[in-house]
Amino acid sequence: MSHALPRRLALGLPLGLLGAAALPRQGTAQALPASIEAGPAPPGMDELRSEWDAFRGRYLAREGRVVDTGNKNVSHSEGQGYALLTAVRADDRASFELMLGWTRRTLKRRGDNLLAWRFQPDAANPVTDQNNAADGDLMISWALLEAGRRWGSTDHLALGTAMARDVLKHLVRRSGGYTVLLPGARGFDRRDRTVLNPSYYVFPAIRALAQAVPDPAWVRLAADGLALLRAARFGRWRLPADWVALAKADGAVTLAENFPPRFSYDAVRVPLYLAWAKLGAEPAVTDSAGFWGDSTHSYIPAWVDLTSNTIAPYAASSGIAAVARLASSQRAITTGELRGLPRIATATDYYSAVLGLLVRLAWRDIVAPAA
Repeated sequence: MSHALPRRLALGLPLGLLGAAALPRQGTAQALPASIEAGPAPPGMDELRSEWDAFRGRYLAREGRVVDTGNKNVSHSEGQGYALLTAVRADDRASFELMLGWTRRTLKRRGDNLLAWRFQPDAANPVTDQNNAADGDLMISWALLEAGRRWGSTDHLALGTAMARDVLKHLVRRSGGYTVLLPGARGFDRRDRTVLNPSYYVFPAIRALAQAVPDPAWVRLAADGLALLRAARFGRWRLPADWVALAKADGAVTLAENFPPRFSYDAVRVPLYLAWAKLGAEPAVTDSAGFWGDSTHSYIPAWVDLTSNTIAPYAASSGIAAVARLASSQRAITTGELRGLPRIATATDYYSAVLGLLVRLAWRDIVAPAA
């Protein structure tokens, strides 16, 4: 099954998402504020700090790396980014600096400011693959930019800005008539197609990077990313896939070869990031909510095969259940209510726990946007 992306897409929604900051600025740069002005705590701040403490105690190693307990205790740039952003939001600078130091020492690539995607603790050379992961780079750049504003750090702001420039330089490309986000700098842009991961479109991060490095390319990336997510939905429930291929000849979108054809552990982040960007009415959010809430399921499935419509024979983790609650509760969270989220202590592994953290960050931003 393939879908052709619409050749015309109204830019109002992405422009509203990114704002005028995505366009080049002229004149002198604004001075960095010394700190964020204090005000009433956003909804759930005490809970966020408590949940961050629980996550840090279970998954943050002494040297500053976040341990993926469900995947041979490796560490990923994405995990570092998730934890760095949460540490900023929880105002935990000590943990932030510890994690940032390990990340830069261990994962820094030669020749740019992007980061190798994986650290394998038991390998003779723990970082064998120097390729990067776009979502990790986006999250870490976003965290650095917020840290620079929150703590008045010009060093953090400068590094986050440098990473944003390298995202534009190495990861944003034209393919099939559209501006796309490569999952990594190498291996995804092929002769006749570009392989994409829809869950790497972290729209709130794209907005933050666009504010730091104004460029019209961000607007094109956001607009075409939404077009991709609207078109690239598959199977009975019309769900986003973990991996898709964009044909260069005609812009057709198909399930990517050599990847399981599933709405699974990657794609569950698509409705999360859209809702986080206040795009909860997008089909990828509403259809995901419909799948998770389908009355024919006796449990929330961990995944579904998008070619056969076969669901996983086991239930989703508490983290996926938290994303499902966010996706199905857009009206409630705009009024400040999102109750019954699973606690980090109930998570069975790192990824489930981190999804729970991200849902809390998203909820707070939707109700009370970050300064």
